[in-house]
Amino acid sequence: MVVMNDRVTLHILDGDSARRAQLARLAFAAGHHAEIYASPDELLSHAPSGGLVLAHDSPPGEGVGRLIASMMRVGQWLPVIAISDAPGTDAVVQAIKAGALDYLPVPDAIAPLNDAINRATREAETHRAHRARAAEARQRIARLSLREREVLDRLADGCSNKAIARDLEISPRTVEIHRMKMMGKLGARHAAEAVRLRIEASGLDAA
Repeated sequence: MVVMNDRVTLHILDGDSARRAQLARLAFAAGHHAEIYASPDELLSHAPSGGLVLAHDSPPGEGVGRLIASMMRVGQWLPVIAISDAPGTDAVVQAIKAGALDYLPVPDAIAPLNDAINRATREAETHRAHRARAAEARQRIARLSLREREVLDRLADGCSNKAIARDLEISPRTVEIHRMKMMGKLGARHAAEAVRLRIEASGLDAA
């Protein structure tokens, strides 16, 4: 028995036209919608706002990483499932480290495709929530002056006001003033909340 999944849009990226067509047929048979692309540039030029990317990792261990890096540069993140004919351990590790949510052999049946879609959809929701928090934190931190940001950075390193004052060659009282302004701009009620915002903002680069 085939379990019906929620319908998703699969953005199929593959330089091989026959494989693209095969994957599109499989996606439609599984109850999904498919869009096909021959190159990363073609995908990025269409700027899809939703769905999942099913990308052939070519060359293995590098293709998907380059795609995700390009997506990040233009601020166009979509969940990516990497595929290849015979996934090697090194290629899988590199793709996952680059941000792929899954890596599987080129699917030729509905069940493994839907399993991968289900896993990626669940992980994507968590990833989106993380990125939303990170983006909000980065927007708040962008309001800080250079000195306020320096105070926040050292606060996150566990420095006291006196240590920050010595490091920045200013008085502890001046540190307190910058810290108070920084907290106000961040909307932080206490130091731990300000540090959490900084960590979340940094997470956008690692995501």
